[in-house]
Amino acid sequence: MVPLTHRKSGYALLSGKGLEIGALNEPAEMPVGATVQYLDAIDETQAAALYREIPREKLVKVSFIGDLDRDGLGRFGDGAFDFVVMNHVLEHVANPVKAIREVFRICREGGIVTIAVPDKDYTFDRGRELTPWGHLWSDYVNDVKSSGDDHYESFLRSAAPHVFDEPPENLRIHIQLSRDRREHAHVWNSESFEQFLRGCFTNLGIGASLRYKSVASENGIEHFSAWQKSPGPAR
Repeated sequence: MVPLTHRKSGYALLSGKGLEIGALNEPAEMPVGATVQYLDAIDETQAAALYREIPREKLVKVSFIGDLDRDGLGRFGDGAFDFVVMNHVLEHVANPVKAIREVFRICREGGIVTIAVPDKDYTFDRGRELTPWGHLWSDYVNDVKSSGDDHYESFLRSAAPHVFDEPPENLRIHIQLSRDRREHAHVWNSESFEQFLRGCFTNLGIGASLRYKSVASENGIEHFSAWQKSPGPAR
């Protein structure tokens, strides 16, 4: 496992009351002065059954159940949190643009949002094509709530090509399991992900200032960034 020490500089910006989305068994390390609650699409009992490779005691205690693609973060008011953490979540959801809109909505002005996604060139996604902005924006405009089978077939071709040596009728089973486990529906590299974020900020009218960034060529795994919500245009 790649060390995630590069995240510490981003987490050092956090203070007050926050929300972490999709922490599962790898919650962010909170600095002194920051408290956090956890939101996920399933609780820890369901997660233990679905991800048997993760020891039950490693799973965080989920405070709120919510599906970003469906009910989203609608239970929370605008500016409800001082910070929001979302690591390795966006690649799993059907509607990443909507997720970005919502996490910045629930963060107060002046608060911090930290976001990380794996860089495909450093993971099992390396054989896949980058997800284009036009596809992601179309999913947002059309309020897409679930990813098509083609997303998971693409994942399987890159991460588990042996599946395609099995009888063709087995493919449906593998696709459903990938959907249940919320495997990677979308892929970015570090450059395309920053372009994606800035595209979201521009098209959604989100004011955000970059406070910290680490890319995969430096850390060996991901694009990680911390953004301060502001009233003006992103910079």
